[in-house]
Formats: sequence, C-alpha cells, structure tokens
Amino acid sequence: MREWLKISLMLCTFGFFREMRPSEPFVTEFLSGEWRDIEPEQLNRDVYPIGTYSYLGLLVVVFLVTDILRYKSIIIFSACVGIVIWSLLLWTSTLAALQVVQVLYGTYMAAEVAYFTYIYAKISRDKYQQVTGNTRAAILSGRFLASVLGQAMVSTGAMDLRELNYITLGVCSRNGTVTANGDNQTKSDVDLTSNAAVVSAFESRKPQDSDGSNTSKVRFSCHRAGNLIWTHFTAAYSNLTIVQWSLWWSLAMAGFIQVQVYVQLLWQEIDQNQEYLYNGGAEALLTLLGAISAMAAGYVANRVFEQWTLWVLTVCSALQGGLILYSGFSTNIWAAYTVYILFGALYMFMITMASATVAKYLQEDSFGLIFGINTFVALAFQSILTVVVISESGLMLTPRGQFKVYGGYFLALAAVYLVPATVSSVRHCSRGRRSPEGDSGIGDESGKVDPQMMATQSNRQQQRVELEGSTHF
Repeated sequence: MREWLKISLMLCTFGFFREMRPSEPFVTEFLSGEWRDIEPEQLNRDVYPIGTYSYLGLLVVVFLVTDILRYKSIIIFSACVGIVIWSLLLWTSTLAALQVVQVLYGTYMAAEVAYFTYIYAKISRDKYQQVTGNTRAAILSGRFLASVLGQAMVSTGAMDLRELNYITLGVCSRNGTVTANGDNQTKSDVDLTSNAAVVSAFESRKPQDSDGSNTSKVRFSCHRAGNLIWTHFTAAYSNLTIVQWSLWWSLAMAGFIQVQVYVQLLWQEIDQNQEYLYNGGAEALLTLLGAISAMAAGYVANRVFEQWTLWVLTVCSALQGGLILYSGFSTNIWAAYTVYILFGALYMFMITMASATVAKYLQEDSFGLIFGINTFVALAFQSILTVVVISESGLMLTPRGQFKVYGGYFLALAAVYLVPATVSSVRHCSRGRRSPEGDSGIGDESGKVDPQMMATQSNRQQQRVELEGSTHF
C-alpha cells in the first residue's frame, strides 16, 4: 500500500472512533434530566460558556506546541482527556464537576487541530484536497454512526441517556490504547530534530567528552522558535488566497460552533413537551450529508473555486444566514431539524474546501500554527458572541432570539465578501477580459499564487532567520 494511503487510513480510523460519541446528541437532555437535574437556563449561562472560553484559551497552547512537539503526541493526549471527561460525566453529579468537564472538553476540542494538520506533514501537496475530504468524511461518518446508535437506543428504550455515556467512554478508551500502541516508527514523530523546520527551533552544541569524542546535545531555543513562528506567520498571511479563505474559515466556524452548542436548547424551546425527541436522527442525517459533502469537496475541481472565490463565499454565507434565521422564527420541530441539517452539510463542504485550499499554500511544519490561529480567531469571535448574546452582562437572549442573531451574523459575513466580489466583477467587466496577473488587492477573486513557489520563498526566508539567529549563541 502506498505510504500516503496508509497514513490516511490510520488517521481516518482514529477520527472515526474519536467521534463515536452516541451520548452527545442528547447531552442537554441528560444534564437537565433526573441524573443531574440542572435547569436549561443554568446550562445556557453557567455551563456551556465555560467550554467556549476553555477552548479559546487552551487552543493557544496547542497551536504553539503542535508543530514542535509533533502531532501524534497531541492526538494521544486528546484521547486520554476524553476518557477523563466521560468518567466525570458518569460518576459525578455536582455543578462544579460539570464545569470541570467543560474545561476538559475545551482541551479535547483544541487538540483537534493536531488531527487535521497531521496528515499535511506526511503527504505531498497534490494530495491535500483529497485527503482533507477523506479525513473530514471519516469523522463525520463516526458522528453519523454514533447518532444512529444513540437514537436507536433511546427510541427502543434499550438504554437511557446516562447509559449512552458508557458506550462513549468505552470507545474513547479503545481509541487511546490503540493510538498509543500504534506505529511509532514514522520519522518525524520520533525524531524531533530530523526536520529542517523543527531543527531551527533547537540549538545544537557538540562539547568534547573526556575521552576526546564529541557528543551532540540538542537544546530547545525560545529565540529560534519565536523566529520560526514569526516566519511561518508572515509567509502565510502575506498570501491573498490564504487571507480570503482564512477569514471566512474563522468567522463561519465561530457561527457554526455557536449554533451546534445551543441548537438543542432551541429544539427544547420549540418542542417543550418533547413529543418528538429525534435529536440523534437529526445529527445522523447532518453528519451523513456532511460526510458526502466533504468527500465531494475532496474531488471537486478547485479551479472554479479559485476563479470565483469571493462569490462562492458570499453565496454560501448568505444561504447559511437565511437557514439559521428561519430556524429562529420556526415553531415546527421538523422544520428546525431540516434547517439544521442543510446548514451543517453546507458548512462541512465549505470548511473542507477552506482547509484544503489554505494547506496548499503553506510551507511545511506550519500547518498546526496556521490552522490553530484560524481556529483561535474563530473561538475569539465565538466568545464575543457568547458574551454579547448570552451572558448576564449582555443581551441574555432566549435560544430563539439567539438564533435570530446568528442568522444575521452569517448574513453580515456574506456582506463582507459581497462588496469586494462586486467590485472585482465590475472591474472584470470594464476590462472586457481578465488580466493574466490579476489584481493584488482583495478585489482579486482568485488571489492565485503558486504553492510550490511560495514554499520555496518561505524556506529561503527561514534559512535567513536561522543564519541571523545563529549569531545569538
């Protein structure tokens, strides 16, 4: 089997089982049920926001250390955190313990950056779009099976909501054990100093032993690590294509996470008697369509997206805004389920395209940093939304009111891209034909830059940083 296929299969398997959490579609009902008896209002104000803030704070640590400590160690750590989370959910009952769970859950989600960036460190750039679709489809397939299993157990009465957590805990334990005992012979996972980009963050000295032999000692250097991070940052965000897709990535991800976290409270408000408790079915359909969308995004011709980037981002954001706005006014639980499914499937398609496109233009060993920064910006915006829309110092809106705001948020995101898209189209029409080089400003729809050329330029810049840094030792 080809090496890239082997690595892709390994990572897809981990992602599939990582998302096998049949208890998750019913977490609000479980926490507000007989086992913990926490009011939905208390979940909305005192519990769920802690997970948001934890995710934001811990992500900074994750994206700064992932490229240096290597990806696999972070992946194993996240599996261990998952075991602790579901153990606490099963065998504790206090509000304080639940808030600790939210802190750990933020850690668990922050470590997801390592999963999505590990694959890019292992394969050639021409496979990025394909494996991005595969890995995202794998985690969505895991969510699909988990949602179907959870819904089946609840609908048939085979398990109650608490017992679903035992399945989740068992899968987390299995995933952690298998990953920790997996193939450890991959060079860049066991040798921190074998890669040129990582070497620049370390200082090598060769003191002479008493017998006259030289012994190489490697010591981490914060100075060189800082220079390396800055080099990767400036090389990435000086590229127009990365900026265009990263901005959408961050803002759309913020809105999607907010919708995903609080949608169960909206469903609970719409169907207060819980006549139709099909949260698991809705999540199953969303993840099934999302997996298909992600796979399709992995094979779709990228040329169309490069040519019409701004219009694609504008239209998709407007569609998402319209769907969420409708759910805020809906009084029918089936309509709310349908809207959520369509919204999620569209997001999965677009986020797959965004991550694959950004990865193509990044230099090696900067994936964790740039993906982490984009996710950090997303969580910063999500935290702002939480404070403004939900907290006691903000608007304190009901779930229905929150979703009206989230719908307006996505429509505003569409407007951000509509202006430059319109300007670019007007310029194009006035010229009569597209200039071969294109514009260098945001009005250029493609912002196309050769990824290989950018990587070469970034490597040269990195070498200059290393030479300059060596004078400080």
